[in-house]
Amino acid sequence: MNQTNKVFYTLVAIFLSCSIEMAGQVQKVISGTVTELFGKTAEPLVGVNVNLVNNQNRSLGGGITNLNGQYNVKVPEGEKDLTIVYSYIGMKTKRIKYTGQTLLNVTLESESMAVDEVVVSARRLNRNDLGISDKEMVSATQKVDMEKLIAAAPVVSIEEALQGQLGGVDIVLGGDPGSRSAIRIRGTSTLNASSDPLIVIDGVPYPTEISDDFNFSTATEEDLGALLNISPNDIASVEVLKDASATAIYGSKGANGVVLITTKHGKAGKINISAKAETFYNMLTQVPDFVDGYTYASMANEAKITRNLEPLYKADELEIFRLGLDPDLYPNVNWIDELLRKGSWSTRATLSMNGGGNTARYYVSGSYLDQQGMYKVDKALKDYNTNANFRRWNYRMNVDIDITKSTLLKVGVSGSLQKANDSGVGSDAIWTALMGYNAIMVPKLYSNGYVPAYGNDNGDRFNPWVQATMTGYRENWKNNIQTNVTLEQKLDFITKGLRFVGRFGYDTENNNWINRRKWPEQWKAKRFRATDGTLDYDRVAEERKMFQESGSDGLRNEFFEAELHYSRGFKHHHLGGTLKYNQSSKIKTVGLGDDLKQGIARRNQGLAGRFTYNWNYRYFIDFNFGYTGSENFAAGHRFGFFPAISGAWNIAEESLIKKHLKWMNMFKIRYSYGKVGNDNLGNTRFPYLYDIETMTKKDGDKTVDTGGYNFGDYTFDRYYGGMRYSSLSSPNVTWEIATKHDLGIDFSFFNDKLSGSVDYFNEKREGIYMLREYLPGIVGLESNPSANVGKVTSEGFDGHFTFRQKLGAVGLTIRSNITYSKNEIVDRDEENNYYWYKMQKGHRVNQARGLISLGLFKDYDDIRNSPVQDFDGYKVMPGDIKYKDVNGDGKIDGNDQVAIGATTKPNLIYGFGIAANWKGLDVNLHFQGAGKSTYFIDGSTVHMFKLGDGWGNVLSEMANSNRWISADISGDPATENPNAEYPRLSYGPNSNNYQQSTYWLRNGSYLRLKTVEVGYTLPTQLVNKVHFNTVRIFFVGTNLLTWSAFKLWDPEMGSTDGKRYPLSKNLSLGISVNL
Repeated sequence: MNQTNKVFYTLVAIFLSCSIEMAGQVQKVISGTVTELFGKTAEPLVGVNVNLVNNQNRSLGGGITNLNGQYNVKVPEGEKDLTIVYSYIGMKTKRIKYTGQTLLNVTLESESMAVDEVVVSARRLNRNDLGISDKEMVSATQKVDMEKLIAAAPVVSIEEALQGQLGGVDIVLGGDPGSRSAIRIRGTSTLNASSDPLIVIDGVPYPTEISDDFNFSTATEEDLGALLNISPNDIASVEVLKDASATAIYGSKGANGVVLITTKHGKAGKINISAKAETFYNMLTQVPDFVDGYTYASMANEAKITRNLEPLYKADELEIFRLGLDPDLYPNVNWIDELLRKGSWSTRATLSMNGGGNTARYYVSGSYLDQQGMYKVDKALKDYNTNANFRRWNYRMNVDIDITKSTLLKVGVSGSLQKANDSGVGSDAIWTALMGYNAIMVPKLYSNGYVPAYGNDNGDRFNPWVQATMTGYRENWKNNIQTNVTLEQKLDFITKGLRFVGRFGYDTENNNWINRRKWPEQWKAKRFRATDGTLDYDRVAEERKMFQESGSDGLRNEFFEAELHYSRGFKHHHLGGTLKYNQSSKIKTVGLGDDLKQGIARRNQGLAGRFTYNWNYRYFIDFNFGYTGSENFAAGHRFGFFPAISGAWNIAEESLIKKHLKWMNMFKIRYSYGKVGNDNLGNTRFPYLYDIETMTKKDGDKTVDTGGYNFGDYTFDRYYGGMRYSSLSSPNVTWEIATKHDLGIDFSFFNDKLSGSVDYFNEKREGIYMLREYLPGIVGLESNPSANVGKVTSEGFDGHFTFRQKLGAVGLTIRSNITYSKNEIVDRDEENNYYWYKMQKGHRVNQARGLISLGLFKDYDDIRNSPVQDFDGYKVMPGDIKYKDVNGDGKIDGNDQVAIGATTKPNLIYGFGIAANWKGLDVNLHFQGAGKSTYFIDGSTVHMFKLGDGWGNVLSEMANSNRWISADISGDPATENPNAEYPRLSYGPNSNNYQQSTYWLRNGSYLRLKTVEVGYTLPTQLVNKVHFNTVRIFFVGTNLLTWSAFKLWDPEMGSTDGKRYPLSKNLSLGISVNL
């Protein structure tokens, strides 16, 4: 084993904590460089596939070119009649007969034009929308191949495929079918504005301003669906831009980062048809496990007795519960089993085709997804479905036309139609009932056929089975159409390397929802039977025949952009530049209401530019700027100038390194600094305007003017009503500005076997838009103005690593990514407080606040010797929670609440995995996790007897845990444990124990086996006989295992009470074919 391999395996051991042993043997190696002609200069091509194939066209191994276009391919021993195949998207495939060559340099030609006509083109040089290649990048970015990701998991959305795959990107998935996910890049760095990144699809921005708690099945918001509208199978690649240097050119919408999505386009050649069909079995990752009726009744008695109250149930009644002798009066219902299936089947199918000639190329696709919900529905209902089902139809057509040799026209049309079903009351209500209905409240049905309900409360207290099957159904239809036209014109007649790009996008979105509600007559049996043994009933709800509610929303988005790009090399000098103008408009078309401002388009306008220079791909400098205007601000504050600068040094290109450290392919140190503006004010429109209203008052049934003055004489009426400002203007509101620093390293070693990047980032947000809610009363204002008063800083690091190694015929890939971020509120609008720790200033955004628990009171002496705890007059007892007197005033109250724990959203996210392939067999495992997250637990399963009326349920995890129990009940003094996991039970109000404190704070960290995939690609010679190119059969499991200290419900939900539709885990079997 040579010295290079020794160094290599030492580094792998350090970075990945694993070792790989392999037996080395002498093999012939083919090496060389693959280039493309750029004018008269040969530019290296990155990512070219170099494969050795035998006379049956079966691959025997290969590799890809690195950032310098270099490759190394080992020649298998004993193989004869070999061919070397060089292939790259947009370039003509080249095949060279192997005759023993050891050095082979190759130049590839464009598919659509002669070599001497090729200039800079994003289609061929692996450049992004701004013409920047991977090798020239000096910003914090990461790009993933979407086709490889979706091959490894039965995902229904892009967000699901990307979760845990990108450093610096946190994706929180929704649970119920069709729900939206929340995306954050490098954590939260603002207070009130959205943290959603800008989504750009094929160069056209896509609106994604939706609240994080979006629920598609019940939504009526203005912007519905984000990435969910796009079929993952239509995506070629996804690139994430993180720092100011990369995002400045995208203007105000890029303040939270940018996600660039490139869809698939056609390739010249004969028609290529791909089809994929899969079925997957859905289960819930973690279903709440509740105690049975006997256990619940026994714990209810304990909660009564421990507070010196009479027990609810006598011994003989407990025995009836245990034996199930009277299911009407003493039921024992497992509502989870009654309502939820063990699993549900879902299907997905996609069909795509691409092809064309040298003049025109096309890509056409269609897909269908049917995702079934987990509720057990009434099969007798034939006309409608009350399950939480989701269906989506997608279509896309991309056409590229070479009008002339220098003019390229791209036209894209895509759309989706989505339908979401749910029960009449909706899943939120169902899960609220599931967490509140215990086993003994009511039976599923009374023996006389009556439908039971514990209460009404506008339907919220109907039993879960009734809510899911007898309350009608909801339907939500959404359709959207996206069109874009791009014209690329080479301007070589002016100067080589100059080109023009013009884009126009026009999107429409429409959403229609219908809620058909009804419910049956419902009853509740009285506590005891009559003297004749019969049951008496109280009617809880009268039957309601079906009635209907409906609504609709609509949007129209228009976008125009004109760009000039320049990129050219002069020996070792490489210059580049971009100048672009853009304008966008978003207008509501349906559901405008009576507010005139709702009918006015939301407009942005901007001018941006980028200048790049590098010397021999060794020293780099970029300057970027954005001059952006927003209609959210008054004249004089409307436009903002936001510059950014970055530089990099690729040490690996130094001659000394090239000579002595040949294993170092790239080691680039980069730094960027810049400012980015954010104009997102939430739902506020035109804050610089004010509203005036006439002052009135009610006089019986009449509305009369008030606050005015009679300017007439006595007996003469000349009254003028008073008017006032109902809302004040905020004319000085302007841009929220993010100042960003990024220091990063990109590296690639040992012929790109080990590659990755590490970044440290620091961001300061100033001028955060906030309502001034704490102005002193002496100011005399009846409404609150707004101002740019908030400041937040955030910092952290992120990175991703990939290791590739060939072990004989086995290809091995190990990958990982990690992100850690932490923020701090520097200033915000809040009331000054004598106790500094009560202010949010100096603490983190969304950080939990509460009392500090010191365990449980041991006995009454402990209570007497401790500070007074008297919440709402409640007198504490042994076994109640004991709190710390932070301010030392001898009393526990709100002044003792401090910032505790971490934040509700994870500060640490990570993912790692391993993939291996051998001949036609491939295996892939991926893990995803989160840490540095805490949240309170509460609700009807934590404080299960809080209401004192029977509402609430007991989780088995809590019942079987270590809780404080009086020795008078247990007979064992050891159960009076002051360090118990749960306090003494309480039946009814207990203001002391229900305080938010460290006692109820839980660690939301988890590690999840995200994906397990096993696939097999049938031999080429076999599938060719039936006229297929490739056939692959695969099995995939997602979210199969979770490790977490939190056991009550799925920790990834971040829920405080568990009243949410859980996430799903899937087992998928599918087949994909290519014709």
